[in-house]
Amino acid sequence: MAMPQNSTGENGFCFAQTPDFSHPSPPPTETGRTFATPSGQEPSGTPLSNGTVSSSVPSPSDSCAEPLCSPTPAEEGTPFGEGIEYVSAEGEELACGWGGFTPGCLQPFNTSKGVLFFLCVASFLQGMTVNGFINTVITSIERRFDLRSYQSGLIASSYDIAACLCLTFVSYFGGNGHKPRWLGWGVLVMGLGSLLFALPHFTTGRYEVRWAAEVGVCGGNQSLPCAQAASSLSSYRFVFMLGQFLHGMGATPLYTLGVTYLDENVKTNYSPVYIAVFYTAAILGPAAGYLVGGMFLNIYTEIGREISITPENTLWVGAWWIGFLGAGAASFLISIPILGYPQRLPGSQRYIVMRVSEAHQLKDGSHKKASDPDFGKTVKDLPRSVLLLLKNPTFIFLCLAGATEATLIAGMSTFGPKFLESQFSLSASEAATFFGYLVVPAGGGGTFLGGFLVNKFKLRCSGIIKLCLLCTVSSLLAIFIFFIHCPNMPMAGVTQTYEGSALPGGHLNLTAACNAECGCLQETYSPVCGSDDIMYYSPCHAGCKEVSENLRNGKKVYHECSCIEKTFLPGPGDAEAGKCTSSCAKKPLLLFFMFVVILFTFLSSIPALTATLR
Repeated sequence: MAMPQNSTGENGFCFAQTPDFSHPSPPPTETGRTFATPSGQEPSGTPLSNGTVSSSVPSPSDSCAEPLCSPTPAEEGTPFGEGIEYVSAEGEELACGWGGFTPGCLQPFNTSKGVLFFLCVASFLQGMTVNGFINTVITSIERRFDLRSYQSGLIASSYDIAACLCLTFVSYFGGNGHKPRWLGWGVLVMGLGSLLFALPHFTTGRYEVRWAAEVGVCGGNQSLPCAQAASSLSSYRFVFMLGQFLHGMGATPLYTLGVTYLDENVKTNYSPVYIAVFYTAAILGPAAGYLVGGMFLNIYTEIGREISITPENTLWVGAWWIGFLGAGAASFLISIPILGYPQRLPGSQRYIVMRVSEAHQLKDGSHKKASDPDFGKTVKDLPRSVLLLLKNPTFIFLCLAGATEATLIAGMSTFGPKFLESQFSLSASEAATFFGYLVVPAGGGGTFLGGFLVNKFKLRCSGIIKLCLLCTVSSLLAIFIFFIHCPNMPMAGVTQTYEGSALPGGHLNLTAACNAECGCLQETYSPVCGSDDIMYYSPCHAGCKEVSENLRNGKKVYHECSCIEKTFLPGPGDAEAGKCTSSCAKKPLLLFFMFVVILFTFLSSIPALTATLR
């Protein structure tokens, strides 16, 4: 029996007129219904793939053979308006399984909540990998494979390039196809990208730390052992770019078809909540990636080997690759149940969604062409679809607003930990953990709160857009974050001379009378913090002649440093390996504004997405 269905379905005929159920008509045909036509005319219709027959001559006098459904008391008086679609589920496979294998133990998961769970796990893995692990380990990869910042930026951008190339075709053809299969294969490709991203660790030689206790000390052996050519290691950036490209290809169906699949299979008023939960999982993923990735960076990249340096040393490279192996394996596992879901969930057709169209209505009436059941089935309809969207000002401005916010999110998520690392003199693992603590309450809480507000106040399209405007203006006020910064820690020979006077930017003067006899190499960068709270390029550049180990924290301590003066007593001072700790008084204010930016940026994400769907 044909049933009314939401106009976003893939088959059926969208009536422009209000159906009239009061007139009798001839009996129904084999699989569809015969619609009444004006006298003297033969009924003509187009059979659809699901068995529904659509009238090619719609008229206000059209009527159905019998009521398509018996409305409940709560549904009495519900206006049947534009946007109703009649679809038949006869012959449609609605069981959960793979081909003919549909075990009964899987059917309890064949619900909207079951789909939501698996899609949340997939979005969590995507966020943890792409926006968490990669942004956390970017400095370690730069150090391990001798990459420049612009090269690591290209690696991060490969994800967006792939998404741009695949987005139109995946959403257009996947929207008319079997969405769970597109989603499952996408997650599978994403897992392949994660495994490929970790591959360079296993194909390169061992990471040999070009450092010893006596190297870098004034008067010691300043020569460095031979190492693998940097040029050959830097070519691995293409492997990382390919891995990120696969990440982008695999994640494209997740945030296009996944959202529409949820929206089509739940009640209208529940849709914002489901989507908010889905995106909250996607926000918690990067937060988990920062925290877990920071933990992995405290493990030396060559697991099992004893090493004399600590994570605070600039030559330290953590186990950046572990997270990608785990995420890749988990993606392969989670793709299996997603591939087993049917094209439409059982029971979804009982939601007789009487959605009044809130879309922009064009004066030339060309938007009605999209109601044709055969529209969008071939490539030739793609230009017309794009043209219809370009004629929709609300949709275009929502997309532009989303693009500008995505620019902010991409920049902050990629270089946020690195910004904290340089501003507060933190290690890579500390900066990643710190940034994770910011993203969890601000990003995750803002995303869920946005969907909750839309559902709580039953906002329609115009109200949703006003809420987005309020969030955007509030986030705009936090632009003052760019006027607040902590001064760089003073470094002798880089930001100031050894006598204390300022150096012009871009000029290095690492040689002074106190270290002229040491024969220091500029290639040996291993910063130390002097007892005078000034950083030095290396122990050699500080004029240090002896080295020992601090038993409390395991850090190396250098003595008899001729360039460092003791605070109270005359004579050479001491230095400790690592950067000096920042004591910036503006740190709480800076973190507060970063929290506000993240909170209000993600607070408007779900309302904006809901308005786009409407």
